[in-house]
Amino acid sequence: MEFAGKVALVTGGGSGIGEAAALQFAARGAQVVVADVVAEQAVRVAAAITDAGGTAVACTVDVADETSVAAMVQTAVERFERLDCACNAAGISPDAAPFHETSLSSWTRVVAVNLTGVFLSMRAELAQLVAQDSGGAIVNVSSGAGVVASPGQPQYTAAKHGVLGLTKVAAAEYARAGIRVNAVLPGTTDTPMLRRYMDENPGIEKFLMRSLPTGRLGQADEIAAAIVWLCSDAASFVSGDSMLVDGGQVCR
Repeated sequence: MEFAGKVALVTGGGSGIGEAAALQFAARGAQVVVADVVAEQAVRVAAAITDAGGTAVACTVDVADETSVAAMVQTAVERFERLDCACNAAGISPDAAPFHETSLSSWTRVVAVNLTGVFLSMRAELAQLVAQDSGGAIVNVSSGAGVVASPGQPQYTAAKHGVLGLTKVAAAEYARAGIRVNAVLPGTTDTPMLRRYMDENPGIEKFLMRSLPTGRLGQADEIAAAIVWLCSDAASFVSGDSMLVDGGQVCR
């Protein structure tokens, strides 16, 4: 129960890695703000936490919208009076296409959610942590595409590289305030988003399995365990790190 008395905010908390992180924070005693663009999913995860004896509140958020993000952090403060840690897991994945056929609309939408959304979330979270003057921790969810190319997805690759830049800048700026900022880089992980992609692209699952050193997909709980650890006191001297959690998929 290392998070007893602490408040954790999770964007993208209604499914996949975000859901797993929200559940693990709650299992370790945190009061959790489950934020997601799909209201029903946020409500479902928050209800699962409370049904298990934990404490959670659901919040609908569009991370690409400044006002919506500000309201999300305000929800945490109004409901629980503070914020101690945050996981920025909200993100989308585009259909693969050759670089020269990538539309501006796809570029704009992916960057808005996957990069600007992380910037807006971090900015609001950091402002609250600074105001409290009691330290804290933020973990951003990047991707293996944050350090290597994801062919056919230039917009996704650029955004996920950018998340690492934001992470490093914030880690350097806020270290003396006791605020740690890190990123996790999941490998190919079994999430609803990946399942939809595989359903829409027959044969891609076999290709993915051949490319994975472990011969299996990562599990959301495995990624969430790294996120929760980075927010815990066990990682008190870890900041600015880009942690690959990918079963050796990248091995940079």
